[in-house]
Amino acid sequence: MSASSSTPNPTALPSLTDFACFYLYGLTNNPYQQSADLERFGQLYRLVIGEHGGVGLASSFHPYQLVNPAGVTVWYAAYAQLYAQPNRAALFEAMTDEQARFVVAPPASFSEFHVWPDTRLTSPENPVFSHYIPFVLPFLVRKGPAPLRWDAELTQAGADTARLQPYLDAVNEAIRFVQPSPAFVLGFGEFDEQQPTRLIERFMDCRAMLLSR
Repeated sequence: MSASSSTPNPTALPSLTDFACFYLYGLTNNPYQQSADLERFGQLYRLVIGEHGGVGLASSFHPYQLVNPAGVTVWYAAYAQLYAQPNRAALFEAMTDEQARFVVAPPASFSEFHVWPDTRLTSPENPVFSHYIPFVLPFLVRKGPAPLRWDAELTQAGADTARLQPYLDAVNEAIRFVQPSPAFVLGFGEFDEQQPTRLIERFMDCRAMLLSR
């Protein structure tokens, strides 16, 4: 799934609207996993996002862990953690001017499941998602005019899926430090807080394929 980013609002301290909430999504046997390997997070960020400043979260999540009971998303929590730093102006400036990338650990409150009104990923409603369990790897990305690396690779490959496959293989290999095998990536998207069920739809689009396996 292609996603894009637009020109940022030039403010000294950018707001959350100056960032885009992207994610890799896939299937695994254990969606909530953490890693302290900052170098590997940086490599994954560059491989998927490219030359954009932003924040990686040091965890993968089940979709029902992305929004806490208060309605706060993991992307907002990452932004708030940077904003709370005494040197926040320098951090945000580095993201814009130097495409700096940072990694933050999400608050422990996001370890809890909070099932949305859209319950289609629950085991009672769709048992297949208890065997192939959805996971998400979030990225908070400073908006800018350059294309995302994921988009650029899709554009370059065009309709030639064989040409795209080496890149997808590299992405799957790059997540192993936080999502080991048998986890695999299905795609990439942008989270819309006003329409969160679009994320659920991405997994539902794969349901028939999973049931036939």
